[in-house]
Amino acid sequence: MSYGHGNVLIAGITLAPSHCQTTRPGSSQTRMATVAKEKTAVLLIVEDDREMRSLLCDEFCGMGFHLREARDGDEAFLAVLQSLPDVILTDLRMPAGGDDYISRLRTVAPNCPIVVMTAFGDARLKAQVLKAGANAYFDKPVHIAELKNCVQQLLNHGQGADTR
Repeated sequence: MSYGHGNVLIAGITLAPSHCQTTRPGSSQTRMATVAKEKTAVLLIVEDDREMRSLLCDEFCGMGFHLREARDGDEAFLAVLQSLPDVILTDLRMPAGGDDYISRLRTVAPNCPIVVMTAFGDARLKAQVLKAGANAYFDKPVHIAELKNCVQQLLNHGQGADTR
């Protein structure tokens, strides 16, 4: 399935109805939340394509995250300044994006795992993004199971780079 220019998400799972809460800075849109007794990990999803962002939110909802959304690099930077997430999952080619955007995020979130996705990458860009501070890099189309596994590993085992 194709969403936006160059955005493809490959998923082979079926999810139950959504019980997650997602928020975007300045947004009145909220999905219902199921609150766990232990701390719920916060995942910031940064994607300029609305359908792709919604798809990612739906997919990660089933993992029990509190989801926050941003539409571009500037909105993501402000969201991180407001409240540091546990993981940042971000597109790269978007307004206020790029490897300098990853460097900016890393300055305000030095220990937060950053997972980058792009449909426009190559080996040189991958090296730049990892050098800029990303913990993991995925070319689109993204296999959702690998992406979920990577995010969970980064949360469970620290920040070791897991590149695809």
